[in-house]
Amino acid sequence: MTDTASRPRGGSATLHDVAREAGVSLATASRVLNGSARKVAESYRERVEAAAATLGYSANLSAQATARGTSAIIALLVADIADPFFGEIASGVARGADEANLVVNIAITERDAEREVTLVRALRGQRPRGVILAASRTSTVMDDALRKELDLIEQSGGRVVALGSGADGFREISVDNHGGARALGAALAEHGYRSAVALVAGEGVVTSDNRLAGFTEGFTDAGGQAPRVYRGAFTRDSGEALMNQALADGVEPGTVVWGLSDVVAIGAMAAIRAAGREPGADIAVAGFDDIPTGRDVTPALTTVRVPLRDLGYQALHATVDAAWDADAAPLPLEVLLRDSTPPRG
Repeated sequence: MTDTASRPRGGSATLHDVAREAGVSLATASRVLNGSARKVAESYRERVEAAAATLGYSANLSAQATARGTSAIIALLVADIADPFFGEIASGVARGADEANLVVNIAITERDAEREVTLVRALRGQRPRGVILAASRTSTVMDDALRKELDLIEQSGGRVVALGSGADGFREISVDNHGGARALGAALAEHGYRSAVALVAGEGVVTSDNRLAGFTEGFTDAGGQAPRVYRGAFTRDSGEALMNQALADGVEPGTVVWGLSDVVAIGAMAAIRAAGREPGADIAVAGFDDIPTGRDVTPALTTVRVPLRDLGYQALHATVDAAWDADAAPLPLEVLLRDSTPPRG
C-alpha cells in the first residue's frame, strides 16, 4: 500500500483511488465497499477497508441506487425510539446490516398512520434495499395509502418486512403475543393469584389486543377472575397514570397488576410505591418483553421473554435473503417468574 502522499488532492476520493491505494482491482474494491454478495478474501477486504479509511472514501449511495435500482439502506420504522423494546430490535437489525454492509435509517412513526405513510413516501426516494415495519399496527388490515407506498418500494427492487400481522402480501416475522400472554396468565393463576388488573393500550392496537386476550384466557382458564382493564399507551408514564386510576378505584392486597409491556409495568411499580404500597409483597406486578431494565428494578420484574435482538436480526435477513420460509414457527417466548410476583398461599 502506498503512503499518504498518494491521497487525492482536492475533491473526494473515488473508488479508483481506493483500488489503487489497496493494490487491488476496481472490481474487488467495489465488491468490498458496495455491499456485493460475492465473497472477497479477507486479506483483500482488510486492504480495501484500510485504504478507504486512509483516503476518507465514502460510497456514493445515490450512484449505487441508480446502478442497482436500490441503495445500501435499510429503513427501520419504529413507534418510539425511547422505548427499550424498539431499541433492542434496532440492535438486532443493526447487527445483521453490519454483516451485510448495509446502513440502517431509523424513522419514528409515533403510532400515527398518516405519519407512517409520509415517512415511507420520503424513504422511497432513497430507494432502500428494504423497509422493516416494527411499529405496532392499529388494524389487522393495512391502510390503502401505506400499502400503495410499500408496493412502489417493492416494484423498484426493495423488500418490505413487517413484525407481526396486518401486512398481507409482504414478508412477516410473527411474534406469538397471544400465546406468550396466555402462558403468563396461566402461570400467575397457578402461582395462587385470583384477581388481576390489566394496563393496556387503546382498543384496536393489534399487539395490545392480542396480549390482553391471551392473558385473560390463560388467567381465567387456570382459576383467576377476568382482569379489570385500564387503557392508555405503551409508555412508562401511561403505566403510572393507569395504575393511579386503578388505585383510586381500589386494589386489594394480593392482586396482580399486568402491564402489556415491561415499561408500562415499571411505571405501575412507581405509582404503587408513591401510594405507600409495596410492589411484589402487597401488589404483584408483571410485564411483557423482558427488557434489561426489568431485571434490574426491585423487585425484579416477572415477564415474558421476547428475543428482541434475534427478532430484529431475523427481520433484517428477511429483507435481504432471497429464500424465505413463510410458514416458519414464531421465535419461542418464555415466561420468567421473578420476585415481583411471589407465590401466594
